[in-house]
Amino acid sequence: MPGNKYSSSNLPGTPRTRLERLLRERELKRFSRDFNEGEGELSSAQDSFSPESSTSWLNDEESLQPVSGARTSHDGGARKDFQASKQRLLVVANRLPVSAVKHGDSWQLEMSAGGLVSALLGVKEFDTRWIGWAGINVPDESEQKTLTEALAAKNCIPVFIEEEIAHQYYNGYCNNTLWPLFHYLGLPQEDHLATTRNFKSQFEAYTKANQCFADVVSKHYEEGDAVWCHDYHLMFLPKYLKERNSDMKVGWFLHTPFPSSEIHRMLPSRSELLKSVLSADLVGFHTYDYARHFVSACTRILGLEGTPEGVEDQGKLTRVAVFPVGIDPDRFIQALELPQVKDIVKELKQRFTGYKVLLGVDRLDMIKGIPQKILAFEKFLEENPDWRHKVVLLQIAVPTRTDVLKYKQLTSQVHEIVGRINGRFGSFSSVPIHHLDCTLDFHTLCAIYAITDVALVTSLRDGMNLVSYEFVACQAANKGVLILSEFAGAAQSLGAGAILVNPWNVAEVASSISYALNMSADEKEKRHHHNFLHVTTHTSQGWAETFVSELNETIVEAQLRSRQIPPPLPIEAAVDRYACSNNRLLILGFDATLTEPLDALWRKGNQIKELKHKIRSDLREPLRKLCDDPKTTVLVLSGSNRNALDNNFGDFNLWLAAENGIFLRATTGEWMMTMPENTSMDWVDSVKRVFEYFTQRTPRSHFELRETSLIWDYRYSDAEFGRLQARDLLMHLWTGPISNLSLDVVQGSQSIEVRSVGVTKGAAIDRILGEIVHNEGMKEPIDYVLCMGHFLAKDEDIYSYFELMLPSETPTSSSSQVPTPFGTPTAGSSAAPLKKQHSLSPGKKSSFIGESMLDPMMGADRMSLLEGSSLINLQAENYFSCSVARKRSKSRYLLRSSDEVLELLRGMANHC
Repeated sequence: MPGNKYSSSNLPGTPRTRLERLLRERELKRFSRDFNEGEGELSSAQDSFSPESSTSWLNDEESLQPVSGARTSHDGGARKDFQASKQRLLVVANRLPVSAVKHGDSWQLEMSAGGLVSALLGVKEFDTRWIGWAGINVPDESEQKTLTEALAAKNCIPVFIEEEIAHQYYNGYCNNTLWPLFHYLGLPQEDHLATTRNFKSQFEAYTKANQCFADVVSKHYEEGDAVWCHDYHLMFLPKYLKERNSDMKVGWFLHTPFPSSEIHRMLPSRSELLKSVLSADLVGFHTYDYARHFVSACTRILGLEGTPEGVEDQGKLTRVAVFPVGIDPDRFIQALELPQVKDIVKELKQRFTGYKVLLGVDRLDMIKGIPQKILAFEKFLEENPDWRHKVVLLQIAVPTRTDVLKYKQLTSQVHEIVGRINGRFGSFSSVPIHHLDCTLDFHTLCAIYAITDVALVTSLRDGMNLVSYEFVACQAANKGVLILSEFAGAAQSLGAGAILVNPWNVAEVASSISYALNMSADEKEKRHHHNFLHVTTHTSQGWAETFVSELNETIVEAQLRSRQIPPPLPIEAAVDRYACSNNRLLILGFDATLTEPLDALWRKGNQIKELKHKIRSDLREPLRKLCDDPKTTVLVLSGSNRNALDNNFGDFNLWLAAENGIFLRATTGEWMMTMPENTSMDWVDSVKRVFEYFTQRTPRSHFELRETSLIWDYRYSDAEFGRLQARDLLMHLWTGPISNLSLDVVQGSQSIEVRSVGVTKGAAIDRILGEIVHNEGMKEPIDYVLCMGHFLAKDEDIYSYFELMLPSETPTSSSSQVPTPFGTPTAGSSAAPLKKQHSLSPGKKSSFIGESMLDPMMGADRMSLLEGSSLINLQAENYFSCSVARKRSKSRYLLRSSDEVLELLRGMANHC
């Protein structure tokens, strides 16, 4: 892949399919890993954080970027080559994996707690740089420099954000708006006006903070880097990065659930966030449910097309995929062999002799279901008196956001329930619940995992929950049972080996506790084997490798796909060639070309207004100048009916072709038919009944009966339901009314049209131009053609019509160089011309464009007259075919919207 020196697709002989390329890359990664393990490299014990400086329960001895051990001189070159071959990975997250604490004139760095940090500690196959907010306000530039240097030693790059912006960004929009919504807790319930005001200021702070991250990433980005953005804090970052460098490889991963579209649509900034995330090349989620919700939100809210690969917007595909995160199980397995951990295990076993140990390890958060867990344990003790004084629940509640009122209330609620249960079922010598509001160091945590008999994970909503993975990794000897909430993302990975429960159903959880405590050793063994196999094979290293491999592969596919997309129209060159021409023909579409640009979001509420197409007001003046230019002939060619074109263009001096060219008139004349042989409508009643039936069944859909066709439009309906109905409608048509008729069924993006066979814009243009040339009395050959519109694929044969008129080779010299258009042979190409170019010579009859014209409206005399006056003398550099807002096209060039159409026509009008 050009510009990607790390992609395995550059290697000779690499297979070309997605699966084969990914398998090849995985084999290369495995070879590199085996090479390192064989040499005893990548020891994580070096360059470590000191245990004394860490208060986290994460591994104290694990640094972010492992440093290899010493090598012999014989292997030094190989080691250096391997290091150089590592792909640089820029991990961008809200917080750095370390917390900075100022001590005198120096900074002390301590490992931070969190699932993302835990997952990425095991990533060793990349040259990783971690970019994130320092978490503290450092206004002094000299202090910023000192902290930056201290973090650089740990391959960390800080992002400095002003204190007020950071507060509104993190505590406001992230934690008060996005986080509750993504966990199905809804938006803040406050005074309406205050809520609206807070949303606006916090959203502005959110965008500014994301800009700060983009600035730092752009500063440190090098060509070939993969940029991996993490979580809901940075939903605008992909957009800002792509605006700075469109070639940057950007992936975005969400570590929380993504809610149903019905929940996400509550967010005032719903569309902006979705569009920004779609700027990424690859969007990842923990589970299929989250990915499905995201695609559904893009479909229902933005009106985009969801595909099995992701979300497509006019040819630009954002790949959406599932990447279940894992842990580094070796950290936990190896920790259990350490003497200090064995000592803790021995002490805990002595402490809880005669007891079965139930364990909960959670952040003290609303979504973790701690009250539900404790109430279920109380229910279990009520129903199973024989287990009283034989079982104990250890609940580790890691404090979080202790300054927030709701969290203080949750803490008080948990303490109250624990006190009541201990008072009810406890004794002087023991209590059933041991509740700790604290963090534990890594070694102690591993020891507690190891002696646990049943782990309780009762999350009400959780992105993944790696506690369940950590528990399984430490249970090789004990074979403990995992009770797991079905609302945790881990349920889709560990569901076969765990006991899945609904945490809201206290009786069900209590029953599951009883089942787990009485489970046979054989069943425990089988359940643990399944979970242990998954945890040890789906590691954080594999998670990161798979995501980055998919990101690299997505870039390859995007480049292959981009070769099928027309390049942007060089507007300046098109205007220059227009100015240098003597007889110009402009063929313009109407809908989405000369009308106002449509936004899917507000379009949903303006159906009645938009059913009546109207030319945009700022186009009227430049279009009028072009129409009044004696050197320019303007033709509006549309699928719309005659009345729509008359109402919009009746006061212009131009030509109108309605219903795909079947009806034609100059605005100074009367309507005529170009293809009367294709206007039979004997079939319309049977098709109309089908369209009426589906219109009644599909809210906000409608159908339009035109003079030569019938169209069913469902663009305003629910996107997913509309597509299902369209599929059923097509089945009804093909198996019923039109099965034996000569009709074409033309599928638009959100419409279905039935018309006679052979009715296309390309089929009609030959006769249309013959009539125009005759009516205008043209003597000078047409030497410039601009044909642009938002045409259906079937109607794009009009582009091919003019390609046949071009010479076989493009001249090498020109007064105005035009970039090579899409799909056009260049000079020296072996492609043969499809039609010989005819030129006009003095004293010789010219070739006319209507050679195949068989229009019954013309008599023999008129045909003879047309042969002498209809002519084209078109060079390749003077032909511009442009699709408007439709990237999948046979046209030479692309205009992104009617705004660019306006820019082009204004430029041409300035030369009239």
